[in-house]
Amino acid sequence: MESATNLLERKKSVSDLSAEVEETSTATTGLDSSGQSSAGAATTATTTATQHGSDEAEEDIFEQVQMILRKRRGWGPDDSLSTNDLHLLEYDDELGEEDDAGCPLPSTPEDTQLIEAEMTEVLKAGVLSDEIDLGALAHNAAEQAEEFVRKVWEASWKVCHYKNLPKWLQDNDFLHRGHRPPLPSFRACFKSIFRIHTETGNIWTHLLGFIAFIGVAVYFITRPSVEIQTQEKIVFGAFFIGAIVCLGFSFAFHTLSCHSVEMGRLFSKLDYCGIALLIMGSFVPWLYYGFYCHYQPKVIYLSVVSVLGVLSIVVSLWDKFSEPALRPLRAGVFMSFGLSGVIPAIHYSIMEGWFSQMSRASLGWLILMGLLYIIGALLYALRVPERWFPGKFDIWGQSHQIFHILVIAAAFVHYHGISEMAMYRVMYSECTVPIEPVTF
Repeated sequence: MESATNLLERKKSVSDLSAEVEETSTATTGLDSSGQSSAGAATTATTTATQHGSDEAEEDIFEQVQMILRKRRGWGPDDSLSTNDLHLLEYDDELGEEDDAGCPLPSTPEDTQLIEAEMTEVLKAGVLSDEIDLGALAHNAAEQAEEFVRKVWEASWKVCHYKNLPKWLQDNDFLHRGHRPPLPSFRACFKSIFRIHTETGNIWTHLLGFIAFIGVAVYFITRPSVEIQTQEKIVFGAFFIGAIVCLGFSFAFHTLSCHSVEMGRLFSKLDYCGIALLIMGSFVPWLYYGFYCHYQPKVIYLSVVSVLGVLSIVVSLWDKFSEPALRPLRAGVFMSFGLSGVIPAIHYSIMEGWFSQMSRASLGWLILMGLLYIIGALLYALRVPERWFPGKFDIWGQSHQIFHILVIAAAFVHYHGISEMAMYRVMYSECTVPIEPVTF
């Protein structure tokens, strides 16, 4: 009984000790977690003593409490923990329960340093977090503002004077007003198709021609084989491909030339490559039906035309080839390529005679086609009529628009000429190769 009574008294002292230690920790540090660990350690020790009821457990309790006090206040070898000391902490524990929401000041320099270090880390973390959040918020706001400004600009841009254009958009100084400003958006560029500016006529002339030739090509290719054989479809297909690619690239270039330096340079190269493909495609049907019964010269001329076409494409890919100062060079390159057809025409006239060339080879239509191309190229190179009347043909009637119209006209004239040539060759050819009649 006595040991049990002593044990109960010691347990009560330990409980008082744990309560006083918890109050002391809370009152001295507030932010330091050692106060909470003190109460937890004391409570744990109490539970251990209750479960085991042994002297060893009690000794462990006092050792843990002494370690806590050593940490919370200066410790000397003469210091000892008595039962009276434990009772003195009971009142502090009661006050600590009422002040849990407060932030007591530290009681030792070590506590002050510990709290300052912890507060510094917390503040730094908080500031960094705020900076990240504010930075992200500012970035998102800037993007939204930029998007808003871009949409407003796309919807409300106005044409400008030539002198206000960036250098990479300055192409024809005889066109003064009505130029599109840079529009760094594909959507804005394509929407500009429906606005009035210096490129409106250039865009629509070749856009309509592009659509027209697609329709003609589809009609021709889909005709029954009893009317048009596959071989003829392939020969005419070379011309259709050249015309469609040329007109399509031209439409794309004049639409997207104001997008950026890179896009303008890229589509200008494609535009010139399209011209070379149109000339190549135009040669194929004429040489095929002109030398219908002469295989060797036909193959030679088609090979030469292919080589010249590839060379023209290579020159078109040269970066400086699209510069305004080299406009005469561009016209000269493509005119020379087209006029190279004079050589096979002379060869044919010697071999078949002039009358045969006019009737069977539809030379009259081919001459008209060549004249249209030449006139258009000369107007393009000389920039007539705007050269004679600067600022008077800014929107309509400028040389480039006339050039576009003549190109489309020449392409349709060529289509009519090679159709008559093919019809005559297939129906009235004296070649031994049996070919069924075709109609166009």
